[in-house]
Amino acid sequence: MLKTSSQHSQSIHSVSKVHFAILIIAIIVAGISQGMLLPVLAIFLEKMGVSSTLNGLNAAVLYIGSFGMTLVAERLLGILGFKKLMLGGLLLVLITLPLFPLYPSIIFWFVLRLLVGVGDSAVHYSAQLWVLMMTPSEHRGRNLSIYGMSYGIGFSIGPLGIKLLDWGVYAPFLLLAALFLIVVILVIWKLPHGTPEKTATDEPAQRRFTKSYSWAWYALIPAFLYGYMEAAMNSNFPVYGLRVGFSTGDIAFLLPFIGIGGLILQLPLGILSDRYGRKKMLMICGGLGGLLFLFVPMAETNMIAIAAIFALAGGLIGSFFSLGLAYAADMLPKVYLPAANVLASFHFNAGSIIGPALGGKGIEMGSPASLFWVLGGCYMIFAATGFIFKEKSK
Repeated sequence: MLKTSSQHSQSIHSVSKVHFAILIIAIIVAGISQGMLLPVLAIFLEKMGVSSTLNGLNAAVLYIGSFGMTLVAERLLGILGFKKLMLGGLLLVLITLPLFPLYPSIIFWFVLRLLVGVGDSAVHYSAQLWVLMMTPSEHRGRNLSIYGMSYGIGFSIGPLGIKLLDWGVYAPFLLLAALFLIVVILVIWKLPHGTPEKTATDEPAQRRFTKSYSWAWYALIPAFLYGYMEAAMNSNFPVYGLRVGFSTGDIAFLLPFIGIGGLILQLPLGILSDRYGRKKMLMICGGLGGLLFLFVPMAETNMIAIAAIFALAGGLIGSFFSLGLAYAADMLPKVYLPAANVLASFHFNAGSIIGPALGGKGIEMGSPASLFWVLGGCYMIFAATGFIFKEKSK
């Protein structure tokens, strides 16, 4: 449960659905932010003649900022609480977004992407942990799937920002800033102040992290794989697409299918994980999703085939972060959840940093298909690793 300020302590349960709805809106907008910035800026840099490796590294900076935030997230949450930490992240992104089109420079965008990464990470960490700690175990898969599905909605809408460039380079950035402003107002107006539970012991933070990792390492790997897939697809696929013969319009059309598949299957997979077990669902989704990614190069420039593969693979993989976090929560004591959430965010950001850099290097070395060979192989290896992981009781 959350510790709330006095003016909210009486009403937090009666309006918890309102709180949940605002958290969902916040994560949708955060998803739009990441889903739009990565492909739009990747296209800008490709047209500026920047190499695919440098393009991928520039995209990875967003996740370096996010990674840095995870190092202090648990401590900041204890000091500021959920609401203030989320507001700080929202305001940082809101201020940064309109600055992108002012000066199209790799160095300037490096700094701006770093700041957006810090802000997005603060929003994600506070929102997902808030949902995780408010949800009873029997509904954890469902609620976290709704949370993840909401991010998928935003992530799917994001690439459509490419089409807003027809209205000028400022259009997508100003519209996104306006959405963040709306969320800021909702958070200030409706969300209560709250902090996570404190452990009853004086156990050092390092020990909590070590125990969380040793008990639930397999449940934390999906966050890495999801971050790898998300960042690589949004940063490297536009470059891959342009080099194999797709237009920018084709790319804008295809990318949302990954998120669309996630929207369709994420909630059913979450409910199935509540019933049949999260490990089983993660293994099935990882194996099938990885196999589908291997088929992408075979489809060449067949729009229908690639759209279908993206929808199916995205549907299976789209629930990886939320299912992995729910699986970790099943195995860990509640007071360890903030530490597990930090580790999941750490893995997500590590995957997000490695994905664009590795994918960009593979494309530059003359093997565009390597983007999907590595991606598919990683998911299939994860599925096979599930056979050696043994759960421990709380």
